Parts: sequence; C-alpha cells; structure tokens
Amino acid sequence: MNAPTAQTIRAAVEQVRRRVPRLDARLLMQHLLGISHAQFLADPDRKLSGEEIEAFMTLVLRRERGEPVAYLVGEKDFYSRPFKVTPDVLIPRPDTELIVTLALKRLKTLAWPRVLDLGTGSGAIAVTIACEHPEAAVVAVDVSPAALAVARGNAERLGGKVSFLESDWFSSLAANDGGERFDVIVANPPYVAARDPHLSQDGLPFEPDLALTDGADGLSCIRRIVADAPRHLVPGGVLLIEHGYDQAAAVRALLAAGPFSDISTWQDLSGVDRVSGACLAPAGAAKIAE
Repeated sequence: MNAPTAQTIRAAVEQVRRRVPRLDARLLMQHLLGISHAQFLADPDRKLSGEEIEAFMTLVLRRERGEPVAYLVGEKDFYSRPFKVTPDVLIPRPDTELIVTLALKRLKTLAWPRVLDLGTGSGAIAVTIACEHPEAAVVAVDVSPAALAVARGNAERLGGKVSFLESDWFSSLAANDGGERFDVIVANPPYVAARDPHLSQDGLPFEPDLALTDGADGLSCIRRIVADAPRHLVPGGVLLIEHGYDQAAAVRALLAAGPFSDISTWQDLSGVDRVSGACLAPAGAAKIAE
C-alpha cells in the first residue's frame, strides 16, 4: 500500500479518486479527523501528519475491498438521524424509511398506541417511531444480543423510549406477558433467498447473514411472522412487512390466507414494491395509511 505523497486534506482525497468514489473518500477523511462537512470545505489545505495519511489509506484500502462506508465510519443516517452501526447489525437503508412513514400515518389516528418492531437490528425503525411519536409504547425484539446492544445505545443517544427484548420473533413475548397485543407490528425480516447472487455484491458479505437471509427461499421468516402476528394484534391492528422487490404477490397471498383485510402493497421512492401489510379483521372503516 503506497501512501499518497500529498500532505493536505484536498490532495489526499483527490489522489485516491480512482480507487474509491470521492464522496466515500470525503466521508472517510471527515471521520478520521473528526470534522464536519463544513469544516472539510472550510479548510481543505489543512496539513496531514504521516500517521493521519497512513490511517486514511488504511480506510481507503478497506473501502476498496468492498467494506461498507457505514461500518468504516460507524454511523448511518436514517430518517434524518445518525444511527450507530457495527457489523453486528444490518446497515439501515433509505428504502426502509417507507415502513416507518406508513406506521406513523397509522399511529396518528390512535391514542396511546402500542408498537412492536420485530428483528430491530440497529433499532432504526423502533427508535425512529419512538422519537417521531413519543406517545407510542414501543417494544423492539431481536434474537441477537449484540444487535440489541447497538439498538439500546442508539435509543439512549437519540432519545427514543423503547423497551428491548431478546426474542426469536414473538417467542419471548408470549412467555413474557401472556401474549401481549399491539396496534401496529412492523418487521424488516431476512428476505433474501439463500442462493441469491446479491448476497455476494454491494458490501453484503460484510453484513450479518442472520439479518439478510433466512437460509431458504427468502419467505420462511415472513411466513412465521404472518402466521403468529394475529395472536399479538388488537382487532383492526396493522401488520407491516418489508420484503424483496419480487415478493409482494407472495406476501399478499400469505396475508390473504390468514384473518387479514385491507391487504396492500406500497412502493419505495424508486417505484419498487417494498412493503406489504394488512389489518387484522375486522378492520372496520380504518385504513392502514390514508
């Protein structure tokens, strides 16, 4: 690994432009130096020490090998909030903001609602809902103790009041409180099929398999959630599930086979079917999201 001969912020970032995208290089430099974007722009000719240049090049090499920027800097924005992330949790995606928006639309029609987030990971969904709708009582579960530690840290740092519980989907809820029920259940489960080629692309090899794939056809976790959710929803309660781009019809079919009504699919900002959901019958006149 050859260190750049440049001795300033501007020159170092420019010198690696063919190895990593310039935006990535800037973010790595800002993280390394502990500076904001404004500070980066204000003082591009700041001199770098040899140690800083070496550390920057180490980060560039890791990024060049495919490691996601979010893990290198330890943070990813979601719903305009900075969430800490580690390789123990999935990196929050902008597409997942859709499920938060849908949940919040439902919650604004309810007084003191209860929300359950299944497979919380970094806590991005649960903490965001808690921050955006403080009247909601939010419970978040995950089977991974390491993920729950990350999520708890994000809740404390961002001010979201969330109760966390180690659980394999609903299993600990039933034992914990006799099968408590919720007004809204949200889930972003592992939905990538075991042999999907995407698992070897776009930095996914660095993310936890447990959060990406069910090790089967990509629908096994969704089947469990749809089957068990009715026992944990109030009448008319809403289930919202994020899924893969080609899974909407299959998820709607699973919902249609159960005691659900008002079955719908919503598209993300790219026009891709991203979230499907339904109300536990009877839904009455209420809709999931007007």
